[in-house]
Formats: sequence, structure tokens, C-alpha cells
Amino acid sequence: MIIDTHCHLDDARYNDDIEEVIVRAKEQGVERFIIPGADPTTLQRAVELSERFSEIYFSVGVHPYDASNYDKSFLEQFVTHPKCVAIGECGLDYYRLPEKEDEIVLEKELQKKVFIEQIEWAKELKLPLIVHVRESSADCLVLLEKHAGVEGGVLHCYNANEELLKLADKNFYYGIGGVITFKNAKKLINVFPKIPQNKLIIETDAPYLTPHPHRGKRNEPLYTKLVALKMVELSEINMEEMEKLTTHNAQQLFTKIG
Repeated sequence: MIIDTHCHLDDARYNDDIEEVIVRAKEQGVERFIIPGADPTTLQRAVELSERFSEIYFSVGVHPYDASNYDKSFLEQFVTHPKCVAIGECGLDYYRLPEKEDEIVLEKELQKKVFIEQIEWAKELKLPLIVHVRESSADCLVLLEKHAGVEGGVLHCYNANEELLKLADKNFYYGIGGVITFKNAKKLINVFPKIPQNKLIIETDAPYLTPHPHRGKRNEPLYTKLVALKMVELSEINMEEMEKLTTHNAQQLFTKIG
């Protein structure tokens, strides 16, 4: 089977056809789904979906874009749920920063503070991290090394920065999604063979980052099959082996998933 380790099924774009989305995915061999905690306003929806569908799990956290809305006391009510498998998606994102230098400094400091708090929370709870890294690899690496002791985690939508590969020794995995099918993904394609195979997991980031040839449409977990096919093309293993490998890896990281 395939596990989609990162799909935002709590997004409103799935409100009208979530059952069909799950059925289509299962027809393609996708048997488990993790909804990352990114937006506190949709977290209750993620919990409800996990209780409605045995195949769905979720994590608890705040995306760096929502760092100003981080409220640990609110999140704590969800983190003990039996289907909560991780902390995150948390991290650093410097793609959209303010224009003024002083505001940039403040924004980066806020993101770092909230990221560190979630790292420490994951350590306390002995849960893995789902880490968002965008144009912030150096700072993310520094913080993850400085605040060592976390149970491990995944670098969501791995950005092909080779320096981040050293985190494999700290039980970090590398989330591969639709980007690897893009024509302009040369850097990721070149780095892909350097990722330890026992640290590869599959994700979609649905409804975002839809794989080729469906770019421009809403992404769905069923498209993990396209991601897996591209990974097979770049590897020396077949599809059956890739599915077994990435499923095993995901279950090693997210230990609550059967």
C-alpha cells in the first residue's frame, strides 16, 4: 500500500466530496492519510475526519505563516487524541517576508520562536516533527541541531538542499511529493539518489503541488501513485518494492499508524 503522509484533507476544497476522494485514493492503493496541523481554524475538522475514517490520522501544529496565531493551550486539547501522530507542520518560511528590514527581522524571530516551542513540545511528548522548510534551510538546520533530542521527523516537501541530508542520522525522513514530477525539478531529481532509501516517504501536500500531468487541478491523495512512479524511474527498485519501502518508512516514523 501507499501512505500519503501529508495531505490537507481538512481544506474546504474537499468538503463536498471527501468520501469520493478517499475512495479514489484507495482504488490506487493509498490506504492511510495524515492531515498535518497547519491552520488552527481547521484542526477540529481534521480531528472529525480522523474519527469518521479509520484510514485518516492527523498532527497538531502551526504553519510558520500562522506563527502569530500559535496558542499551545488551544492545541493541547487535541494532542492526546489517539490518532494524533506528530507535531507540525511547523518550521520556517522566508518566501513571503515584509519589505522593511526591521519587519523582516521581527517576522523571522517570531517564526523561530514558535518553531522552537513546537520542537520542544515534540520532545516532551516523544512525537516526531513535520517540518516545513522554504527558503530557510540554513536556519532550520541550525535550530534542529541545536534543539536535538526530538524523536525524528520529516522534512515536508524536501527542497533538495544537500546540507539537510545530514539530518538523516537524526532520524529525519524526506517527504517526496508532486514537485519531483515537474519539468523544472532538476535539482531534486539530481539529489534524489543521495537520499537514504530508508528515509524516503511519499506525500502529496494536497490540494497543492499537483503532479504532472495534472498541474493546475486540485491535488488528491490518489496522485501519490504518480509520485511513486517517478521515484521508481529514478531508483533501481520496482513499484512493489517502492510501495513496501515507503510504507515501512512511514510506519517507522509515525508509529501509531498500522
